[in-house]
Amino acid sequence: MSHRGPLTAVITTVLGVTLGGLLVWRVYRTKRRRLPSVQEVADPVDALCPVEKEIKAVETLYTPPPPPQHPPEKAFKAVESQATQPTDPFRIPSSEQLLTVNPVTVSSEEEWLQIWPQMQKELTAFPVLGLDCEWVSVKGRSSSVSLLQMATYSGLCVLVRLLAFRSGQQSFPLSLMDVLRDPHVLKVGVGCYEDGKRLTRDYRLSLSCTVDLRYLALRQRQVTMSNGLSLKSLAEDLLNVSLDKSLELRCSDWEAEKLTLQQITYAARDAQVSIALFLHLLGLDSASGPQCSSESSYSELASRCQGLLDVSFRGRGDSEDKEGEKRRRTRRTPTFESPESGDQQVLDPRKNNKRKPLGVGYSARKSPLYDNCFLHAPDGQPLCTCDKKKAKWYLDKGIGVLQSEEPFVVRLLFEPSGRPDSQQDYYLTAKENLCVVCGKADSYIRKNIVPHEYRRHFPTEMKDHNSHDILLLCTCCHAASNVHDGFLKQRLANEFSAPQGCEEGVRLLEDSDRRRVRSAARALLTAGDALPEPRRHELQDVIREFLQSHEEQQLTEEQLQQAAGLETRIFNEAYVPHGLKVVRASADRGLQGLMELERRWRQHFLKAMQPRHLPPLWAVDHNHSKFLRKYGEDLPIKLN
Repeated sequence: MSHRGPLTAVITTVLGVTLGGLLVWRVYRTKRRRLPSVQEVADPVDALCPVEKEIKAVETLYTPPPPPQHPPEKAFKAVESQATQPTDPFRIPSSEQLLTVNPVTVSSEEEWLQIWPQMQKELTAFPVLGLDCEWVSVKGRSSSVSLLQMATYSGLCVLVRLLAFRSGQQSFPLSLMDVLRDPHVLKVGVGCYEDGKRLTRDYRLSLSCTVDLRYLALRQRQVTMSNGLSLKSLAEDLLNVSLDKSLELRCSDWEAEKLTLQQITYAARDAQVSIALFLHLLGLDSASGPQCSSESSYSELASRCQGLLDVSFRGRGDSEDKEGEKRRRTRRTPTFESPESGDQQVLDPRKNNKRKPLGVGYSARKSPLYDNCFLHAPDGQPLCTCDKKKAKWYLDKGIGVLQSEEPFVVRLLFEPSGRPDSQQDYYLTAKENLCVVCGKADSYIRKNIVPHEYRRHFPTEMKDHNSHDILLLCTCCHAASNVHDGFLKQRLANEFSAPQGCEEGVRLLEDSDRRRVRSAARALLTAGDALPEPRRHELQDVIREFLQSHEEQQLTEEQLQQAAGLETRIFNEAYVPHGLKVVRASADRGLQGLMELERRWRQHFLKAMQPRHLPPLWAVDHNHSKFLRKYGEDLPIKLN
């Protein structure tokens, strides 16, 4: 065996151990010199390091920094009070400044999210939006709403192109849907309640807390009634701002891929003018805004619009309303072909295209109401005034003699059933034939201060020979008065649980089953064999079930005719007229309750219309002391 093999192995082993030891020593020295960072010390992976002792030594060398010094308590409270300090009051711009703000058009969710923070900030300060909608109509049929306009108090106006969201199959931003249905953000405009119905119908967008500016203008008495109540008229009368309502703009294509500058300006103006009118009607233009949260700000504004939230405008005779204007927004105007004009399309001369003033739907009196003739007792005591026809009746019957022609006085030849208590009596005064509100001396009409639907149920003692509550109003003031009456009727409906326009308030109800049978019979008589066989059998089964006939029995022509003429309305057994229900509830307190209802209507007329030409001695307590003296408070009430 050779000695070289073991010797070589020993030498190799010694050299390997020496080199390995040197390498380990060098690594050890290097790690001793390196100071690890805090992250390396805290890292749990380092626990697996083979040099655990060195890491622990480094941990003992690391000293955590001292805790931060807190500010003194006084300084902290100062900072806290500064953070909770209320925001500075904002100033509402004037109408001129508000209308100069450039609008922003939104066609996508990204564009909406860019403008929403600024809009949200302004709504937090003043929760009111001026709102309007635009759409087109083709041959009288309205398309979906194309454009939604919203403006804040500063004039910031956002034009939302709703059709762009639909065509791009985009869902509406959640913040947009929330602000529309937010019950603490007022939406003001002309016809905004009707706009909300369209948005719900077309896009299922809910619009709540709307206020129609026409109601607000009538309540504030800041509008000239003869000028109408359209947005254009209100802007001219109250803001001295002229709106361009030309046919070319109103009937332009709001569904175009790109709106023109004129369209954008027109649409923005409607929303901006709406918010400007609201500020003006409430006296808030150019005034400092409230230094409070949006909740309290909304409460203050809502209290000033009490009774007007989410109410559809029902001004009779106002053809300048929003719906009338929107119906004319068609791509094609009504035309007819004249034999002389060939193919030229001209406006139909048979239709009156002019706007009509408020109250045009009323029929004015053709003769004066007051002739101011007098009746005297046999001893010459004045009894009352009357019209000339009645005075002549006494002469024709031979029970009166003519005392004078001017004024026309008839002295009775018999003792009257009653005489006035004093010569200072309402029925002894001459009355002028003019509107008691504005003084207009033509086109007047009688106004029942206590509406007939209540007065007709009063006991006979309170309504016989009582013309005190019949006054003259011109057609414009009469229309405005009816609008105000609607507010009080609604309050009475709420107070006495006497609803109007619901199932309890209608005399006849529609029977859906009978209507279904009638429709089926009419379809069979009209279409007959043209109907698909399954549908025809289905309709026949509906009629057989109602007539209680066997399935195998064929329906005769007589049975179909009988079903086609079926009466579908049935009497509502729960029906109690609104007026009767209110009068009954008032009569529960006896004569005092009825007099209070009468007084309430008279006071309502004075407050709402502020008449300047009332007849002398007209009073809210007319005849009340006489009733108490004559009948007493315990008068048995017999309602009619």
